[in-house]
Amino acid sequence: MPRIYQYGDLNTTALTVPDLYVQVQQSTTVTISGVSTSRIGIVGTAGWGPINSPQILGGIADYLTTFGPKQAKATDAGVAVNISQLQGASDFRVVRVTDGTDVAATGTLNGVTITGLYTGTSGNAITATMAASGSGWMLTLTHAYLGTWAYTGATWSAIAALVAADSTAIVSITVPDSGTSLAAATVTLSGGTDGGTPTTAEFIGSDATPHTGMYALLGQGCALGLIHGLTDQTSWTTQATFGLGEGVYMIVTGPSGDTIANAVSVKAAAGLDSYGVSVMFGDWIYYTDDTLGTLLTSPQAWKAGRLASLSPQLPALNQQLYSITGSQKAGLASTSSKTYSSAELSALFEVDIDVICNPAPGGSYWAVRAGINSSDSATDGGDEYTRITNYLANSFVNAMGAYVGQAINSDLFQDVRASILDFLSDCAGQGILDGTTTTLPYGVTCDSTNNPQSRTSKGYVQADVQVQYQGIVRYFIVNLQGGAGVTVTVSNT
Repeated sequence: MPRIYQYGDLNTTALTVPDLYVQVQQSTTVTISGVSTSRIGIVGTAGWGPINSPQILGGIADYLTTFGPKQAKATDAGVAVNISQLQGASDFRVVRVTDGTDVAATGTLNGVTITGLYTGTSGNAITATMAASGSGWMLTLTHAYLGTWAYTGATWSAIAALVAADSTAIVSITVPDSGTSLAAATVTLSGGTDGGTPTTAEFIGSDATPHTGMYALLGQGCALGLIHGLTDQTSWTTQATFGLGEGVYMIVTGPSGDTIANAVSVKAAAGLDSYGVSVMFGDWIYYTDDTLGTLLTSPQAWKAGRLASLSPQLPALNQQLYSITGSQKAGLASTSSKTYSSAELSALFEVDIDVICNPAPGGSYWAVRAGINSSDSATDGGDEYTRITNYLANSFVNAMGAYVGQAINSDLFQDVRASILDFLSDCAGQGILDGTTTTLPYGVTCDSTNNPQSRTSKGYVQADVQVQYQGIVRYFIVNLQGGAGVTVTVSNT
């Protein structure tokens, strides 16, 4: 009787029964899909929410219902989300970190203890109200940012069970063994604390399971990352190692009100020379928050947010930043003349430190002035090098593992080359690579020339991929020759 088989399930050299055998063969060429280059991982403090657990957010509205209101703190994650969103970012993974002293808010209603689901001062704004409702009673929980919940039951035990079964509940309820009667009453929880001054070690966290701090961003697919407001230069090399291993472009900063001389000295002492990190000068940025008023903020989220809105082949250089009202050097006055001299900028850029200032090469607006990472190399020192390299590497990581376990032969080599070439062709078509040249800006070798039998017999397969990135205009020179005696030749071209 004829049967249908999936290709590879049937040993066609060992058939003994005359019959029809249909093998359904799928394409063996793996399709490589590009990874996100706009997702930002933010590690910071908050007044509510899970700790050391990355939360998926689309913007500040999601943040408020997950972590509570923003706080006027240099390390507040909500401020970083808000700033980044103002620059066009819309995809975040946020990790809350505490110093371990955080406490959940509590309150007593009818002798029953109500406790905030999470620690933090935001819990102190939760109001619990018990009121008669029809033939039963209704417990209503309200919070200006987190939302409103209502549970109806005939007894406290029944209501507590409903709260326990609700995965969205913001409190837990402890009913005394003896029970208690229901009566109309209202209580606002109190006593919650944030634990809002983590050490550098607590911000960095642990690579052991369960991951904490920065390491909670492992496997989250972030293209950019920052520990908001952390200025400890001793953490920079650790952040660089994390960024290189995870394919995340980490943005770090110097302390608020830093001097150029100190920044140069600190950068040298840190021993940082890595394309995986961008160091921002400690000239912090003023902006007017919609709820907190004028804030002085780290430059990290400004650069990360702008990069998140750009295609990976573009640096933050000369890209306008939005909603900035001043900086420590320029002050808050829009007419301030306190700008950076060429000598000051040169001193920073020579040691691979970036800065946000006004004006920019394109005009009188706030922008990232150099668009560089912390590498000393002349060829891999731009934002674009880090971003494209991470984009290509992470895209390969996400797809090419499908070839592991397949037989090594010429068909495999052909499929591997086709997968990579198709993906790179798409990159050229989208402008990430230069697709306008007569010579392809990429090449792939995966055949017997770089996969001799001495290697393949041991299970090794190697694909050598070469990709030419596009250059970036950093120094635009216009040669002007003027005068009455100048002869002008007009070209029809």
